[in-house]
Amino acid sequence: MKPTLGLTGLTMNAMALIAPGAFLWLTFVAQGTAGNTAPAMWAGIVLALVLCLATAFCYAELAKLYPGPGSSYFFAEQAFLRHDSTWRFARLSKFIVGWGSHLYYWIYPGVMCGVMGVLCGYLAGTLFPHFMSASNPGPMFMMICAIATAFGVAYIAHRGVNSSTGVAIAINVVQITALLVFAVMALMYRHSHPPGSVAYQWDASSQNAYTYQFATTTKTVHGQELTTIVRNAAGAPMPLLGVNGRPVPFKISYPRHDAAGNFLSHPTASSVIGIHNVGWLFVQATIAILILVGFESVTAMGAEALDPKKHIPVAVITSLVVQGAFCYLLEYFAANYFLNSGYTMQHAVGSAAPIGDMMVMVGDALFNGHGHAFMLIEAATVFLAIIGTTLSCINTGARVTYAMGKDDELSSRFGWLHKKNLTPHRAIWTLATISAVLGCCTVANLFGDAGALSQATLHALPRGFWSRFGYLSPAHMAALPNSLLTITLASNFGTFLLYGLSCAICIVAFHGHPRFHFVKHVLIPVFGMVANLACMAFYLIGPFMGFGTKLEPLTALGIAIVWGFYGGVYFVTQSKKKGRTTLISNRSGAAETA
Repeated sequence: MKPTLGLTGLTMNAMALIAPGAFLWLTFVAQGTAGNTAPAMWAGIVLALVLCLATAFCYAELAKLYPGPGSSYFFAEQAFLRHDSTWRFARLSKFIVGWGSHLYYWIYPGVMCGVMGVLCGYLAGTLFPHFMSASNPGPMFMMICAIATAFGVAYIAHRGVNSSTGVAIAINVVQITALLVFAVMALMYRHSHPPGSVAYQWDASSQNAYTYQFATTTKTVHGQELTTIVRNAAGAPMPLLGVNGRPVPFKISYPRHDAAGNFLSHPTASSVIGIHNVGWLFVQATIAILILVGFESVTAMGAEALDPKKHIPVAVITSLVVQGAFCYLLEYFAANYFLNSGYTMQHAVGSAAPIGDMMVMVGDALFNGHGHAFMLIEAATVFLAIIGTTLSCINTGARVTYAMGKDDELSSRFGWLHKKNLTPHRAIWTLATISAVLGCCTVANLFGDAGALSQATLHALPRGFWSRFGYLSPAHMAALPNSLLTITLASNFGTFLLYGLSCAICIVAFHGHPRFHFVKHVLIPVFGMVANLACMAFYLIGPFMGFGTKLEPLTALGIAIVWGFYGGVYFVTQSKKKGRTTLISNRSGAAETA
C-alpha cells in the first residue's frame, strides 16, 4: 500500500465512520424502542462517549508504538511478541482480537446498508404515497436498496483510498452543516412553543402536520369500541369544529407519560440530560455505542499514512471529540427536547424515520409550510452520510481481513492486493456480499417485538409486492425480535469485545516500557476495559432485571456466542491442517513475519 494520507485525510476517514447524520436518523428509533428506557437516551450517549474516549486514548497510545496496518490485530501481536514473558501467546492473542473484531467489522456495514433501505423506503413513501408507506416501507423494497448500497459502496472502496478520502471529506462537511441546522431549528421550535400555544401535531397516515385538532368517530370492531380519525377522500384528517364552526386549534403540551405509563416527552431541559434510572442508562449505552464507533478505523491505515506515529494518534482523538462530544450531544439533545404532545416518543417508535417526521414539522413551522422540502434536503445529506460511514467501515474491515489473510490466519486469498488499485479487493467484495445479506436481515422484521404493527395499519398499506410483501402478521411480528435492534446489538457486542481487548493490549504493551505512565497505561485502560465488560454483561443481566426488552439482547448474545465458538473450531482445525502450533515456538521467526 502506498502512503498518501496526511492528518486531514486520516481524520476525515474516521469522522465519516462516526457519521452524525446517518446515526441520528438510525439510532433514535432503535433507542426509542428499547422498552421503557428512552428517557435516559442522552445520558446513555454520555456513558458510551466516556467509554469510547478511554478506549480511543488506548488506541492513540498504541499507534505511537506500533504504526502499521491491521489496527488492534497488529497491536495485539506486537504487544505480546515484544515481552519475554508473553511472546509465545502472540499468535493466539492476535487471532482472538482479529476474529472478535470481525463480529463488529462484518456486521456493522450490513446495519448501515439496512438503514439505507429504511431511508430509501421513507423517501419513496414521501414522494409517492400511493406506491409506498413512508412510516412503514415495504420489506422487499428496503432489501433491494440494501443490496444495491452494499455493492455500490464496495465499488468505491475497490477504487482506492484516495477516492474514498475525497468522498469522506465532502460528506463530513455537508452532513455536519445540515444536522446543525436541524438541531438549531428543533431548539427554536421548542423555545417558540410554550405549553398552551398553538402548534403542529403529526398525522402518520398522511405524513403531514396540522395546526388543528382532529375530528374523531367511534366504531365497534370485534366487540370493542375504537376511536378513529375522520378523514377526507384524500386521506387527510378532518378538523374538529368548534361552536363557531371553525377548526379548533391544537395547543401544545409536554407530558412525561400517558395513562398507560408510556414515555411521551421531556417537560424540561434537565429531564433530557437526566439519568432517570441506572439500568436504563446501561441499556441506552449498549445501543448508543453504535453511533460513536469508528475512531479506531484510522489505525488500520498505518501503511497509507504519511506520518503514522504523529498523525494517527491525533486523528483518533480528534474524530471522536468533534463527532461524538460536539455533534451527537447537541443533536440528540435537540431531538429529545423537541418531543411534545404533537409528536411524542410513541409517534417516533411507530415510524421508520422519526427524525424525518420532526424535520417536516419544524420545516412547516419555520419555513411557512415547506417542511417536506426541508426534510428532503436534509435526507439527501443523510443519504451521503450513510454512504460515507459504510465506505469507511468496509475500508477498515477489509484491511483487518487483509492483514489476517496475509498472516495466513484466514484464507491467503484475502491477503492479495489489486494490481492496479492496490486495495484488498477480495476482502472488500466478500464484505460487500456479507453486508448485502445482513442488510436484508436488518429490515426483515423492522417493526418486531414491541413495535409490532396493528392489523389496521397493515391493511392500510398500499397494495403491491414492493410495498406490502414480506410483512408478517401482527402476532408474529410481536413474537419475533426487532431485526434492526437485534443486528445492531450484535454489532455492538463485537465493538465492546474489541474495545475491551484493545484496552488490555495497551496495558500489556506498556508494561515495563521506558515510556510507561501509571495514569495513561494502567488507570485509563483498566477503566475502559471494565466499562466495556460491564456493557457486555448487561446484555445478559439487563433483560432479567426488567430493563429494556429481552428478545433482542439475548438473540444478539447468542449470535456472539456462535461466532466465538466457530472461531475456536476454525482456529484449531486450520492450525492442524497447516501444521501450525497455537503457541509460538520461534520468537525470531515470528518477529520477522510480523
